[in-house]
Amino acid sequence: MRDKVLHRLEVEQALLGALILENTRIDDMPSTFQSKHFVAELHQKIYDAINRIRNEGSVADPITITARLKNDEIFNQAGGQKYILDLFDTVIGITNVAEYAKLIQDFYLRRKVVEISDNAINEAQTMDNSETGQDVIEYAEKQLYDLNNEISGNGRLITFKEALDVSVETAANAFHHKGSIIGVTSGFHFVDRLLGGFQKSDLIVLAGRPSMGKTALATGIALNAAKAKLQNKEGGAGVVFFSLEMSSEQLATRILAIESGIPSDKIRRGEIPKEAFDKFAAVSQELSNLELYIEDSSNLSVTQIRNKARKLKRQKDIGLIVIDYLQLLNASGSMKNRAENRVQEISEITRTLKSIAKELNVPVLALSQLSRAVEQRDDKKPQLSDLRESGSIEQDADVVMFVFREEYYKERKEPAPGSDAHVKWQEEMEKVKNRAEVIVAKQRQGPVGNIELFFNSSLTKFGDLMK
Repeated sequence: MRDKVLHRLEVEQALLGALILENTRIDDMPSTFQSKHFVAELHQKIYDAINRIRNEGSVADPITITARLKNDEIFNQAGGQKYILDLFDTVIGITNVAEYAKLIQDFYLRRKVVEISDNAINEAQTMDNSETGQDVIEYAEKQLYDLNNEISGNGRLITFKEALDVSVETAANAFHHKGSIIGVTSGFHFVDRLLGGFQKSDLIVLAGRPSMGKTALATGIALNAAKAKLQNKEGGAGVVFFSLEMSSEQLATRILAIESGIPSDKIRRGEIPKEAFDKFAAVSQELSNLELYIEDSSNLSVTQIRNKARKLKRQKDIGLIVIDYLQLLNASGSMKNRAENRVQEISEITRTLKSIAKELNVPVLALSQLSRAVEQRDDKKPQLSDLRESGSIEQDADVVMFVFREEYYKERKEPAPGSDAHVKWQEEMEKVKNRAEVIVAKQRQGPVGNIELFFNSSLTKFGDLMK
């Protein structure tokens, strides 16, 4: 059995031929498919070329693919453009691409399982006295776990109702066993007033240091846009939220906290007042009809984001894409092979996100971390220069917003109680308590400015201070 051939070149050729004949069929591919799943290196290069040409807005055909690979030795040795033309003879039907891709992935899985098994056998036979048999088992288990996550996507696209059902069920179990805009609305009056809402085809970057509330603000925006759509209000939109850090259940629990007024930690522990549980259940029922979709895969490439977003735009007509956050994304396979450093990779990611916004004609809201350089300054307010070590984020974004909470920094500088300094500190804390600032530092088509928002840390909820 070990001599069995774990690939089928004719299937790989048929898949590539179908994709070249009709580029749009790439949308039917499994979102987890990657070029490395091909056994033939030549086929990996052709698939990457098809993806990159299409992502640039061009048609991937024998001429454009040949132009892209004309200096590649493996491509030329195989016959160059003649090899591409010969692929057409292998095509049986262009509707079979999803099945071809699944078969290719299956063979890839089998090859990797054999590789992991061989490595485990080798480790077991050659391990030194510092290693144990348990170490070998744990190594093999991790490799198999990572492989499964790679193919499964370590997550799934689910409706918000499904995420809510899990969150409500968890909360219920814990309770009973407790101890005028023209774009997509942000739901915040002065943000919408300054931006006119999030505009179609715009890439909006929301950046900040950890604990400033980036995810909380993005969650509030996604919720507000989806609620406006449900209520047929101006600026409403269906939303897809790519949550690379939090699970769908965690995100749903946060939204339940925002809407019910019950802190998410109390929801998780079941510490919900009995008189409030009916309201909690009613809120969850109201939210279950939101057109809000959550993709909580933890290891996505920007190409996979594009493919998933295309499908959702076609099937659900989503109007806003949220990504939390872009530093957790991977660049395309070909970029990863040639990238010299992470700055170049981030640049590739932001360019592709802008391209997605333009192609699908929807705003893309991408969260971004800021460098530690902010912490070295007396004035902690972020500024555009804090992005300039992170590739071309500032250049590619149509809007750059920062979220800043002075309260976070001041509360960590509390002087000794009873001192004059402590009295002054208390007065300063009172001024910044529950205050956050959204700094619109760049707007390609409009003004910049600062907007003050209310922030409730126990609910991770932002709100308008006044209208």
